[in-house]
Amino acid sequence: MSRWLSVVGIGEDGPERLTPAARTLIDTAELLVGGERHLAMLPPRAGQQRRRWTKPLDDLVAEIVAHKGRRVTVLATGDPMWFGIGVTLANHVPAAEMLIIPQAGAFSLAAARLGWALDATDCITLHGRPLDLLALHLQPHARLLILSGNGQTPAQVAAYLAARGFGSAELTVLEHMGGAQERIVTGRADAWRDNPCADLNTTAVQLHDGPGLTRLPGLPDALYQHDGSITKREIRAVTLSKLAPFPGELLWDIGAGAGSVAIEWMRSHRRNRAIAIEQSADRCAVIARNAAMLGAPGLDIRQGRAPAGLKDWPAPDAVFIGGGILADGLVDLCWNALKPGGRLVANVVTTEGEAAVAQAQSRHGGELTRISVQRAAPVGRFQGWHALMPVTQWSVTK
Repeated sequence: MSRWLSVVGIGEDGPERLTPAARTLIDTAELLVGGERHLAMLPPRAGQQRRRWTKPLDDLVAEIVAHKGRRVTVLATGDPMWFGIGVTLANHVPAAEMLIIPQAGAFSLAAARLGWALDATDCITLHGRPLDLLALHLQPHARLLILSGNGQTPAQVAAYLAARGFGSAELTVLEHMGGAQERIVTGRADAWRDNPCADLNTTAVQLHDGPGLTRLPGLPDALYQHDGSITKREIRAVTLSKLAPFPGELLWDIGAGAGSVAIEWMRSHRRNRAIAIEQSADRCAVIARNAAMLGAPGLDIRQGRAPAGLKDWPAPDAVFIGGGILADGLVDLCWNALKPGGRLVANVVTTEGEAAVAQAQSRHGGELTRISVQRAAPVGRFQGWHALMPVTQWSVTK
């Protein structure tokens, strides 16, 4: 199959800087798709059909795919594969049928102007995404490059950083990079004013000192809102080590409680996904608040009871059973759904739960471990050891 779909990146300096090959793909396209700004840069051509981006985006993507076999060119801003339309189209069209011609994107242009090493910078987007994603990247001395949603994004980022204890962070807003209207504005987060910014901007953030959180498992319990139904810090660290998250993998968190295991699974890598099921509506709301505060606003939270509530879920790479181990058929359902090489971990604190995981281990193998934790606590004027309930853990790789 020939490469019928072309994706051409255009910079702020317009189509004049495009290579002859890129310009030919635009001029000879039977269908040309792009934003209003890009299409306005190009004179109309006889016989060429043009479509502007519409919402929902899926409808227009489906229309593009329906033109398979015709000459279709899609216009993008800068590099189409940096949070761009190229990524979306690549999920629907095989790479062998696409030709992607990028220009220098916003991240490359910003890094060049600031003298930042891209490989030492977190590159994220807030275009159509929640501001709470920033929480995952709040580390002392980190550098962030942020694709803004609009001209209000820099002020929102500044306010967010100041509220989270990073008021000393330096913000640099780079507008219309590479074009005649290019402008750079700088300031501290805690002194940022609602100065109007162009909608087309990239926000650079240099963090200094602040209360950053590690991405390693075992965050303090006090960071979570909970009613006591939470996998405690020490147990959580061991649990995540057995679940062994790899980038881009999906976790099922069953009986999620406060959502701590799913949240820290997602914190381990920005591409990780998790589905958490909890039968209590109040706890689901708590999970949502915890996920937002700790940088995992994309956590998929579902109210229901396992195993019935797991019907038609996508196959997981890992499963954590933190509650409901005695539910009829739950272990078998999870085991059958688990991908080859997937990991399953179940934590129990009752003798009935221990009997269930012992039986599961006899069928599927794996390891049984008992974990005991003691924490120092005041005893009058002194300190003594306070024992938490011991946890029996079954872990197995399929």
